[in-house]
Amino acid sequence: MEYDYLIVGSGLFGAVFAHEAVKKGKKCLVIDKRNHTGGNIYCEETEGVTVHRYGAHIFHTSDRKVWEYVNALCEFNRYTNTPVANYKGEIYAMPFNMNTFNKLWGVVTPDEAMRKIEEQRKSAPAQPRNLEEQAIRLVGTDIYEKLVKGYTQKQWGRSCTELPAFIIKRLPVRFTYDNNYFNDLYQGIPTEGYNKITEKLLEGADVRLGVDLNITDENRKYYMSLAKKTVYTGTIDSYFDYRYGELEYRSLRFETETLNTPNHQGVAVMNYTDAETPYTRIIEHKHFVFGTQPHTVITKEYPAKWTRGKEPYYPVNDDKNQALYKKYAEDASKEENVIFGGRLAEYRYYDMDKVIASALKAAAAEGLQ
Repeated sequence: MEYDYLIVGSGLFGAVFAHEAVKKGKKCLVIDKRNHTGGNIYCEETEGVTVHRYGAHIFHTSDRKVWEYVNALCEFNRYTNTPVANYKGEIYAMPFNMNTFNKLWGVVTPDEAMRKIEEQRKSAPAQPRNLEEQAIRLVGTDIYEKLVKGYTQKQWGRSCTELPAFIIKRLPVRFTYDNNYFNDLYQGIPTEGYNKITEKLLEGADVRLGVDLNITDENRKYYMSLAKKTVYTGTIDSYFDYRYGELEYRSLRFETETLNTPNHQGVAVMNYTDAETPYTRIIEHKHFVFGTQPHTVITKEYPAKWTRGKEPYYPVNDDKNQALYKKYAEDASKEENVIFGGRLAEYRYYDMDKVIASALKAAAAEGLQ
């Protein structure tokens, strides 16, 4: 066989695994059905602005090992995620904190805010049956109606009363005047963009783009015959030819435009939480790296129904889909010489640092560390 590992997918999981394998002298072939490497962290340059093609990617972690790992690949800036919520022109701080509560109710102290939320929580049952009731139990009716309901229904394409409670088990609530969205110790954006990280990770591996492993049985047999083992990061149901049916996802559609202004919205991420605005957020990319260009590039993000052929972004982790995934996972465990890893192969939403940690763990299990 020509290679030690065939790696299907050049996103973070596949690229990190390839990097670890190459460091140990292993030969790797990385294939990707897209025409670029990097998966969803791929960036494009538009008139000097680095654009996150597949939505905002803000690196954050409390795992020092992972933070040191990525910083060895590329320098990170000090970007701190402080998104804002736009409800019909009213601007609120996120995550929900004392700035939010002051704007909503005029309260100044944490005790006042806690009493307000506690008073409103009583309108939902103690054992929530759906997402709406769960959200009200967590943050009360005012925050739910203005900052959760519309956004969530757009995101998932169904009413909050039809969504399971567990989707929103936790909502970040702070009784401090702190607009930093993440609680993690480390946070930032690569100063040279995420593509530089992907390039470093894939050094020494052979890469072929525009290759879909699952397009035909012949294609799969050919590529898998080239290596002793396969690392598969694609959708798990497509690997098994949808033998139990399709897993459900939510997809996204992006509209990107260049504007002849140096500053469109004053923040990298603005969420639109009302039901009437068709998109969930606008990303102004230059703010991720403190850009000073005379123009700006924005992307509107529209949630979309997923159908086969569209990009799967968010797994619908309800009971039905989890039961279906378990069937596929059981079959995956019986596959010889195939490692399944990453958000699509494991049917779960992963932050970037968790993907890297998972890939490092898989590499260690192969004796590559």
